[in-house]
Amino acid sequence: MSRLTRRSLLKKAITEAAAASLAAPAVLSAGIATDTAGRKGRIKQSVSRWCFEGIPLEELCKKGGAMGLRGADLLNEDEWEVPRRYGLLCSMGYAGGGEIRSAMNRVENHAKIEGEFRKSIPRAARLGVPNVITFSGNREGMSDDEGARNTIAGLDRVKKIAEDHGVTICMELLNSKVDHKDYMCDHTAWGLRVVQAVNSPNVKLLYDIYHMQIMEGDLIRTIRENIQWLGHFHTGGVPGRHELDDTQEVNWAGVMRAIAETAYRGYVAHEFVPARDPLRSLEEAVKLCDV
Repeated sequence: MSRLTRRSLLKKAITEAAAASLAAPAVLSAGIATDTAGRKGRIKQSVSRWCFEGIPLEELCKKGGAMGLRGADLLNEDEWEVPRRYGLLCSMGYAGGGEIRSAMNRVENHAKIEGEFRKSIPRAARLGVPNVITFSGNREGMSDDEGARNTIAGLDRVKKIAEDHGVTICMELLNSKVDHKDYMCDHTAWGLRVVQAVNSPNVKLLYDIYHMQIMEGDLIRTIRENIQWLGHFHTGGVPGRHELDDTQEVNWAGVMRAIAETAYRGYVAHEFVPARDPLRSLEEAVKLCDV
């Protein structure tokens, strides 16, 4: 094992331990009565904030923790401390990694993204935030080859920041067919090409199951074969991005079992937009994915 890998793993372990120690007292002070008896807990589940924005973040964390959730996803930096009050952590934070349409595939964005990561990633480490998000950006006429070269160069600039602080930078895979027209990192193969070239234990892909089911399917085989390059997961029913139920096409229990059977120890965050009672739908998803 290389010195870099050992150092990264050690820092990651310290970060996770710090998060646990900070979160534990918060559960007691919040007085949450959890109902998680009999849960398997092999999948660490989280919830994406924006899908449940009608519920105050404090309430979402409190009730989510009672369901068995371990984190709250896609929080702004000024929100990172809130989940800790309820025994959770921010499992994926916004830290200035660019915007969906304009990010790593544009060289002119690199200096700004680097500056923002230098400011925010150390704070993420202090607060036990294990992951921060970034994007490829849209093509806008750029070839995928040029975009890959630019994205590799951009991630190479910031990977040491992540390595030094035990935080993982995750570039999200999104569909360009329905939701994010022209987005470049829209296939697993392109994302793998980039992160494998960067070759850092702290630069990985955010594998959004909803988006990749739309673009390519073949979920379980892809996950199994590439798990070392996948740093985070998102859920969402296909089609429609609603509840994980029998109105859509993904076999969620099967996909979750495939993830649980690998060496993956990260988070699976629910990123569906509820069409029914939000908290009931979230609890149903938590139970379904507890395999």
